[in-house]
Amino acid sequence: MPIQWFPGHMHSTQKAIAERMPEIDVVIELLDARLPGSSANPLLARLTGGKPSLKVLNKQDLAEPALTALWLAHYQARPGTKALALDAGETAPARQLIPACRALAPLRGGMVKPLRVLICGIPNVGKSTLINTLLGQRSAKTGDEPGITKIEQRLVLANDFYLFDTPGMLWPRIEVERSGYHLAASGGIGRNAYDEPEVALALLANVRSRHGDRLQLRYKLGELVGLSDEALLADIGRKRGGLLPGGQVNLQKAAEIALTDFRTGAWGRITLESPEEFLQWQAGAAAADAERQAQRAARNKRKPKQHATGAAKAPSD
Repeated sequence: MPIQWFPGHMHSTQKAIAERMPEIDVVIELLDARLPGSSANPLLARLTGGKPSLKVLNKQDLAEPALTALWLAHYQARPGTKALALDAGETAPARQLIPACRALAPLRGGMVKPLRVLICGIPNVGKSTLINTLLGQRSAKTGDEPGITKIEQRLVLANDFYLFDTPGMLWPRIEVERSGYHLAASGGIGRNAYDEPEVALALLANVRSRHGDRLQLRYKLGELVGLSDEALLADIGRKRGGLLPGGQVNLQKAAEIALTDFRTGAWGRITLESPEEFLQWQAGAAAADAERQAQRAARNKRKPKQHATGAAKAPSD
């Protein structure tokens, strides 16, 4: 089942970004390095109106270096765009953002024309941690649940560098179905919006194809060949104490174990998508959407026209 999550405060954030944008010089979009395509907000291209952009792949310590390099090259190839990868809690890499933004807007700077930067990203991507690192103090709330930041903040990183922080925002309709599962697996979607065993099964199906050996090592499992994803999830629950009375596996508990292990890096460095894969998924989603629209138009065309009812007027003399 496709996963969707767009609570009311995100609609307010969308409006706030649109209103703020005319005075912004550079847009920083914080992405999850494990899912750089799925964590990129397709609304931003419209909201930002072609402003210079800095794509920051956070949590690079949890992602595969070779795939991170491919994603950086993917974003660097876009006009008016720079890209870098970092861990939000490390000071030196975080400070690279300031010169990178200045390079994107070389005509801004100084007290007369201070550089005004907007930072945005999906929920729980590490924005508040990055801001605290940049400021060298705890000014923004952090947590492992999406939706911690609720209001826009203006922060001063230098005398002529203003950073506008916005609440985490998704988009009204997640068109790429796999993106919904990847966002849920990463913790970027509220838990009430998805079924954890379903997301865990999708995650295991993705990871086992390339890193099955890590799952075997982590949970002391036997050969995975011929084992269904459902059986794999049940084995994880069985190995980690996710049992109900009578020895039945608690699949909810097993799913929580698998998702937590992925999020904390217990499986090692894992990236869920490559640029090539994501572009294929996007193309497939666009084709499916176009087909749905064509079918809807055809149905509407076949519908008989509705005529107004009522007594006919007598002809006038």
